[in-house]
Amino acid sequence: MTVEITGFDWVPDFAKGFVRDLRPRWACAEIGLPYSMRLLNAAGPRPEAYFQEQPWGQVPALVDPGEGVRIFESGAILLHLGEKDERLLPRDPQARATAISWLFAAYNSVEPHMFELSNVEIFAAGEQWAELRRPSLMAEAGKRFDRLADAMAGREWLAGTFSIADIAMASVLRLAEGSGLIEDRPVLMDYLQRAIARPAFKAALAAQLADFKPAPAAAA
Repeated sequence: MTVEITGFDWVPDFAKGFVRDLRPRWACAEIGLPYSMRLLNAAGPRPEAYFQEQPWGQVPALVDPGEGVRIFESGAILLHLGEKDERLLPRDPQARATAISWLFAAYNSVEPHMFELSNVEIFAAGEQWAELRRPSLMAEAGKRFDRLADAMAGREWLAGTFSIADIAMASVLRLAEGSGLIEDRPVLMDYLQRAIARPAFKAALAAQLADFKPAPAAAA
């Protein structure tokens, strides 16, 4: 049965290909799970009813009519989809625990640094505080990436086989491209390139990009 994923019909150019509905799209593509999209106007107010599904009006949210489930937050959605197919979440107890651990690590131990880097380099670009913050932020992030690189040494995928952990981590690492954090650590660059070379990622990315409309007049 088809699941429904919520996304946006427009975002600024810098966000195209990075909106988080890409993550469940990728997971669905990996296992051939049909999905439909409910596209919201990112440039305008969210429908009031949507706040009952996602308290902050963000994307993605997912409706799974087959199981009668509504769920939000990309990590929770990936975990839900992983329960459907061992190609996304291993059934071996230790491999499953490892995949879940890395799923949470991607979003709690790595991605916050990427949020701050985006704030410094995009949303507060040129501001004095951002210029002062960047060196220490890069040093802090670098330490995180060093530990991640150490953990990735000798691994093809985080939990042994490809899983939702890799969808999460690769999605986060894409945010660091061009910063030097990935490029200076070949084991992480190689890992990211393996992940984004997967046909399911390419299909999910193309599908997201195809859904974006031209910029509305207010955002042009």
